[in-house]
Amino acid sequence: MEIEGEKRLIRDTPTTSWSDLPLDLVILVFQRLSFANFQRAKSVCSSWYSASRQSVPKNNQIHWLILFPKEDNKDNNYSCTLFNPDEKDKHYKTQDLGVEFANRRYKVATYGSWLLIRDTLKEMYLVNLFTNERINLPPVKLLREDYELHTTSREKKWHNGRIRSVLSPVFWIDEDTKDYVVIWGFGMWCVVYAKKGDTSWNKIPDISQCYHMVYRDHKLYFLNFNDVFKIFDLSGEIPQLTFQWMVSRNKCESVRQPNWEWNSCITRLVVTLTGKVLKVEQMWVMKSSTWSFRVLEVYSPDLQKKQQRRIHYLRDESILLDQGITVLANDADGFARNTIYFSDDRQKIMFTFNLGTQKTEPLHTFDISSFQFSGAQWFLPSFTLT
Repeated sequence: MEIEGEKRLIRDTPTTSWSDLPLDLVILVFQRLSFANFQRAKSVCSSWYSASRQSVPKNNQIHWLILFPKEDNKDNNYSCTLFNPDEKDKHYKTQDLGVEFANRRYKVATYGSWLLIRDTLKEMYLVNLFTNERINLPPVKLLREDYELHTTSREKKWHNGRIRSVLSPVFWIDEDTKDYVVIWGFGMWCVVYAKKGDTSWNKIPDISQCYHMVYRDHKLYFLNFNDVFKIFDLSGEIPQLTFQWMVSRNKCESVRQPNWEWNSCITRLVVTLTGKVLKVEQMWVMKSSTWSFRVLEVYSPDLQKKQQRRIHYLRDESILLDQGITVLANDADGFARNTIYFSDDRQKIMFTFNLGTQKTEPLHTFDISSFQFSGAQWFLPSFTLT
């Protein structure tokens, strides 16, 4: 009799619709969803759609691919195409971002969902790929005038046009306050930066010939073509030099090993979660036609190490080579442990290299043969409430 009563109680209880769930509970659910599931969930009903307007998808750690439009666009529509690996058969179109997006060499850096754009070295600005919000940066024209005024004819001859280059640009932006810092090498002449509120570019003293830079946690990590490595603290009004040493770069020379031959082509800095600095050497293995890597620790903030040591294991971190940082690796949430993530512009593919197995494998691939585009770039999006 008790069992029959329990069954009757369950049967007589009115069913609860998904639409009747409390709004704050639905918002909590939305905040734990990936971008793809977020898009699916908000179409369940009108109340869920309303909840989605008060939430943002989880910033799960997945690279997206962006395709830039061609300059000879017949429709005069310069929107970009975005691919999310979570949705292999779907792509997104941005708003019309302007003709300057039709030339990939003007897209110079990414941070979250933001791009740093330069327009023939006359204008630079930040733009959000999802909201189309734009932040104008100080004019470059004044910087060029300063160069013309304060360099000798001999120096100009040595630069020989290289002053037009934007070298190793990096930036950071706060999604809420829109505070930012943008740093780049003005050719081989100097390194400049600008923060929110600045009306002109500021030179960082005593650094030039920029080779590679990383910005993380208000610190700039700098390496030049003469193998000089420096760390600057940018948390105050004026950059402060806190460390200096020599870090050798591989000069892209062929080396023969017993079973393989490789070309050491690229050296990059990577800053870990704890502030250690790694030198990552990216090598093309000619025998297998694939990429390989060698990782060395060149600086540790606790000991200020000055002697390089080989790193074979990253513990619970993985390297995002394009961003120059490591992140906490969670196999269930995006990144695999002890792995280097890097992109190949020629193949438009994101790859992984496992330091343990020493194997390189493609991470995400898309069929983009039907799209007309001038270039492609991988980025790691962040989502905020707008």
